[in-house]
Amino acid sequence: MFRKLINFITFVDLPIRKKFLLFSLGVLFWFVTMFVVSIAANFVINNHTDMIMHQVIPVDKVMRKITRKLQSLNNDAAELSNISDITTLNQRTEISRARIMDLRSFISVLVLGGQVNDINRDTDKLIESLSVVPSDGAMDAKKYSNSMKPLLEAMYLKLTEIASLKAKILNNKLQNDQLAEKINEYRALISSSKEITIKYSADISESYIATLGKTKEITRLTLFLFTGVLMIATALLIIFTITISNSIAILVNSIIEQIKSLGAGKVDLTKKIAIRSKDEIGVLSEEFNTLTEEIYDVVMFKKVIEEDDSLEDVYSRLGKAFSDKLGLNNYIIYEIPDNHNTMKPAYPILLNNKEIFCNEDILINCNLCKVKKTGHMISSIAYPDICKQFRSDLNKDHICIPMIIGGKTGGVVQFLFDKHDHTIDRKDKRLFKAEQYIKESLSVIEAKRLTNTLRESALKDSLTNLYNRRFLQEYTETLVSGVLRREKVVGLIMCDLDFFKQVNDHYGHNVGDAVLKETAEVIKKCVRTSDLVIRFGGEEFLVLLLDINEGDTMKTAEKIREAIEATKIKVSDGTIKKTISLGISEFPIDTESFWQAIKFADVALYKAKETGRNKSVKFDKEMWGEDGF
Repeated sequence: MFRKLINFITFVDLPIRKKFLLFSLGVLFWFVTMFVVSIAANFVINNHTDMIMHQVIPVDKVMRKITRKLQSLNNDAAELSNISDITTLNQRTEISRARIMDLRSFISVLVLGGQVNDINRDTDKLIESLSVVPSDGAMDAKKYSNSMKPLLEAMYLKLTEIASLKAKILNNKLQNDQLAEKINEYRALISSSKEITIKYSADISESYIATLGKTKEITRLTLFLFTGVLMIATALLIIFTITISNSIAILVNSIIEQIKSLGAGKVDLTKKIAIRSKDEIGVLSEEFNTLTEEIYDVVMFKKVIEEDDSLEDVYSRLGKAFSDKLGLNNYIIYEIPDNHNTMKPAYPILLNNKEIFCNEDILINCNLCKVKKTGHMISSIAYPDICKQFRSDLNKDHICIPMIIGGKTGGVVQFLFDKHDHTIDRKDKRLFKAEQYIKESLSVIEAKRLTNTLRESALKDSLTNLYNRRFLQEYTETLVSGVLRREKVVGLIMCDLDFFKQVNDHYGHNVGDAVLKETAEVIKKCVRTSDLVIRFGGEEFLVLLLDINEGDTMKTAEKIREAIEATKIKVSDGTIKKTISLGISEFPIDTESFWQAIKFADVALYKAKETGRNKSVKFDKEMWGEDGF
């Protein structure tokens, strides 16, 4: 019967969910009870303490200062009868007046609150400065103030009267008979003020004692309540803990062992759980919550990068995941373009190749990279000096993870650590998570690479690898708005090989294609990397010189013309040389329409052809009015 009662009270026979729900509600009840008691006690004690600290003690200090000022005034009165010269009389009178003014200030602060500055009037040095809050009904400062103000006014007038009498006595204009009487009246006023002050000080002391007594009483009551609540809660907690732990401990321990075995095995990251806590229920809840959060983070990460516009955004977001979520701050993401033997840092964008931690040769020949060759992760922590391309002079360790895209290594993520950092090893859970982020991003990177390839092929000429007219049509608006915003000039050079049809007719189209490719390479070498070279059609090329000064286009055009004229192109039976004609216009100098500026460059090219070829001609407005345009 007793056992059944215990089982009913401790919910042993109930389902686990209900058991923990009721257990939680019970614990919550006792916590709320203790919280309410503590808050109530703390509130009352704080009120009493604040009253003592901010009202009683400061007021008591002020009253002591008032008493000391009154005593000083009494001493000043005794000295007034013995003063023998006018200067000393005036000094002592002013000091006494200042003390009376201090008393007025102190009494006003007691009623209204404020700052008390206690100054030694004999030396004019600040003794102490303290703040006083307005007193409540327990300390009737207003009544004390009303009693003191008339006395202070009378003291001030009496002091003035005494000073005047003493001055006349010193000037032999009056006998000393009346002075003693006035001083006695003055000291009587001081004595009355001291009596009122002493009585008010006694009231303050009584208030302090009463408040302190209430605080002690509340503290004792709070301690009693806490002890009672704690004893009841502890007894119930012991009963609940023993019965509940006995009912579920075996099950929980079994689950924990299974989780540990999974965590120690070489399995996919989505099936691994890192064990951090030894508390049974806490471990179970915490780890499943952590797992849920991690899965959610990875899923959301993939959704976000799928919506990113460019590969650069994907690499940037992958890098931020390493640093923000995993605490891996030192890393480089390398990209290996399709059908290329090169590799380049994709994130972070490095200023120069000197900032990488491997020999620069891998950027030219990616097959020198051990991860690229093997397709699996390598670690200098597990195997020192495993990669000969890693710079040993940097006193760093590295772990490199391949990015397998389309069945081959399409990139490498290199994590860097301080040498001999024993907190890092191959089983570091952060690296497991980093691998998962990399795996989730691979399909997105592959899709965006394919999209870029398709887009690039649509915007580039397959023969010369230059941008085509479609690229110009798509990006004209962006280009023009940027130039106008920067208030710069775009130089346009329309280039056309002279007598190109003769090459195709005499040597064949293979040689013609070789001439076009060589011409494209020569033009690209004559302009900056920021400039654009476009195959406009057939043997025509359009060069866009971005952000130049007015008049600079002709210099570049002549540079191109001279370079083409000096180029020898190999053919089956020797070499040939070609010339080129160039038409020039400048946007927005010649026109505010970009496409009209291209037309003007074409008109200037026609003029160059018409006037002898192998020359550069700048557009002039007179050309536009000629017949045929």
